[in-house]
Amino acid sequence: MELTLTFIILAVTIILFMTNRLRGDLVAMMALLAFVVFEILTPAEALAGFSNSVVIMIAGLFVVGAGILRTGLAGMAGNLLLKWSGDSELRLFILLLVIVATVGAFMSNTGTVALMLPIVVSIAISIKVSPSKFLLPLSYIASMSGLMTLIASPTNLIASQTLVDHGFEKLGFFTITPIGIIATITVITYLVLVRNILLPNDKNRTQSSAGYKLAPKKIVKEYNLQDKLFRVVVEENSLIVNAKLADLKLPANYQIYIMKIKRGAADGMNLLPITYQEMAGPTSVIYSGDELYMQGMAEDIERFATDYGVQVQPFEDNAEELVSKAIGVAEVLLTPQSRLIGETVSKIGFREKYNLNILGINRKGDYILKNMAEQKLRFGDAILVQGKWEEIELLSRETQDVVVVGQPLEHAGMAAANGKAPIAGIIMVFMIALMVLEVFDAVIAVLIGAVLMIITGCLRNMDDAYSKMNFESIVLVAAMLPMATALEKTGGMTLLADGIISVLGGFGPYGVLMGVYLLTVVFGQFVSNTATAVLFSPIAITAALAMDVNPYTFMIAVATAASMAFATPIASPTNSLVLTAGGYKFMDFVKIGVPLQVVMFIVMMIAVPLLFPF
Repeated sequence: MELTLTFIILAVTIILFMTNRLRGDLVAMMALLAFVVFEILTPAEALAGFSNSVVIMIAGLFVVGAGILRTGLAGMAGNLLLKWSGDSELRLFILLLVIVATVGAFMSNTGTVALMLPIVVSIAISIKVSPSKFLLPLSYIASMSGLMTLIASPTNLIASQTLVDHGFEKLGFFTITPIGIIATITVITYLVLVRNILLPNDKNRTQSSAGYKLAPKKIVKEYNLQDKLFRVVVEENSLIVNAKLADLKLPANYQIYIMKIKRGAADGMNLLPITYQEMAGPTSVIYSGDELYMQGMAEDIERFATDYGVQVQPFEDNAEELVSKAIGVAEVLLTPQSRLIGETVSKIGFREKYNLNILGINRKGDYILKNMAEQKLRFGDAILVQGKWEEIELLSRETQDVVVVGQPLEHAGMAAANGKAPIAGIIMVFMIALMVLEVFDAVIAVLIGAVLMIITGCLRNMDDAYSKMNFESIVLVAAMLPMATALEKTGGMTLLADGIISVLGGFGPYGVLMGVYLLTVVFGQFVSNTATAVLFSPIAITAALAMDVNPYTFMIAVATAASMAFATPIASPTNSLVLTAGGYKFMDFVKIGVPLQVVMFIVMMIAVPLLFPF
């Protein structure tokens, strides 16, 4: 009864995935709950996937990938690839796949995809091509890279350990490499031939979190701030030293506004050349050596400088100073029911209420930068505000009166990571080295990399790190892993495997090899390649010994077949990773993956017995 229920749940799950009417993570959770409700799995067995090291590693790799993207390292790597490939999209496509295969030879395919994903997306966007045209090939070739070396995939290690358990020599580091090279060349050739026929190229399908880019230089240009931003240096003998901004009444007396104050470290903290910035407000006190970033008309700034004895410098190309790790800018729109409509800026006390400065008002293309305090706000006005990122985020939740354009936290994260691409690169290389040298388990190496991305500032904070995790992919993988447990526990795997061997045994070793390969491939589309290898390796070697043929032929075939995860998005964690990032549907994998499975079956059934004779 349990066996029948298991296959029914598996069939329903596959159908739901194929119809694409429910999200993949919801379908996986429904399947997981079904196994528990029908008492096929205990709650502990069902939830074991959420503590699986693969799931934890995927979560950590999202953080590492976010650091690579945020710091601009992905863009730099993408620009380098574009330089090497010239104007040829085909050359870029092939070069990208070759690099992925090379990197994947020394680390897990999941890690390879997670690291390369932000780079690939950055490249695709820069050449105005849908990332969906690149991400599925990225996943496929990463799976093939697992056949390049012994450590590149758990399936190889499982096959090797099975040989050792039965008294044979383990596989060498490069034993499987010839198969990996043949498989990689075959997959690249196939993808090149079908990339313009089968691969989706709908730009609207790809999910993007880029949002509205309110870059500092864009702000300066759109609001005509080029000649209205100044940096004022406060000298020791200036009359403004030790003055409080509220007492100076600069907006009323001079029609100028102080946006932020940059100063050196306080007394007693001068061991390092530390500088920090603070939001200018009524309680701010000016000290000698401060740099005041101000907005106003040139004549008003000069009048202020003459009256108080400060040195004025133009902003020039320092538009980036508008945005820092702590302080940023945002555009704010008034809602139709806003209580601010018809009120003057001075009356609503915008600075006091929201702790933000107003830098300008965009009124149907006319930019108001002077006498803003006396301007009555109108529906349709876009207000440029400046202040702490936390205050801008709080304002974005004030949906009754205003709507913040874009994604403040995204811009804050990019500002915090600015200039840290070399650090992100070092962390990535260090993480890969830990994995290749096997200093720690792969999941620990990834978590070390993720933590370093946060503490070095490549990501702004823990909230920033959590926001970059794709929980749909994480839950999908975690919920599908226990399916292998259900199949093994109910005897489903053994039943089908014994059936294949009994039916094909009369065709000799070659027929059994084909049967084991096909069975491994089929089940590998619905459970993890690791679980598939664990279940089929003992069956394969038992069959080989029973027929008195070379067990290495069958072990290589199982390791190879378990890596052929092409036909479903749940076939491997790499497919799950690109599923949401590329906006793919279940049938995209079927349409592209099934023909590739047929091609690979033909190629592998020639290559494996040829390189590892019976």
